[in-house]
Amino acid sequence: MRILLVEDDKWLVNALVYQLKKENYAVDAALDGETGCELALLNDYDMILLDRMLPKMDGIALLKRIREAGRKSPVLFITARDAIADRVDGLDAGADDYLVKPFDKKEMLARIRALCRRPQNLLSEENVSFGGLTLNTRAGMLHYKTGSIELTPREINLMELLIRHHGQVIPRETILDRVWGPLECVEPGNIDSYIHFIRKKMQGLNAPFVIRTLRGLGYRLEKEQSNV
Repeated sequence: MRILLVEDDKWLVNALVYQLKKENYAVDAALDGETGCELALLNDYDMILLDRMLPKMDGIALLKRIREAGRKSPVLFITARDAIADRVDGLDAGADDYLVKPFDKKEMLARIRALCRRPQNLLSEENVSFGGLTLNTRAGMLHYKTGSIELTPREINLMELLIRHHGQVIPRETILDRVWGPLECVEPGNIDSYIHFIRKKMQGLNAPFVIRTLRGLGYRLEKEQSNV
């Protein structure tokens, strides 16, 4: 399950990311509202943990923006503001639940599980596809009619990004942010290494797809029409 955490307290972000990853959740984190909004509109999340008070764009404005854009991911507000009026504002803006700081990690995890058990919130796509190429994000398998290959967790996240935005150039900065997260220190060469690993594995599928490198710009997943 993939979670977006939008919180400006770096210490709290690090603590929550650590706890969520221990529970085997994939986590993207943003330290301000504008970045959080961009992530929420670009990706499909199973859950969004959203602080109320954020720099650049507050949590209410962010929530209204993504709801207006049709994003239906469950949103759990995490905030120090516990007045009834604040709770009402958050729920009216489209939040699904409210968690007041300081909170116990067990309560947070229980609320996440409860929200994701709601049938109307089972919105995550286990399979993402492009031109007959299908990635099962849960099993970590990339399928084509010629066969299947297994990917590592990091390769899964990278391949999911490429498939969801096939035909588009994805900048290196975006890949670092989406696949590794804005809080991790990553050598730029790591992207090249993982692209190389995926390309090598995809050769075993003998499928008409290519991950093109556009120097100075980024990467793009394409289907080679001449081989169809």
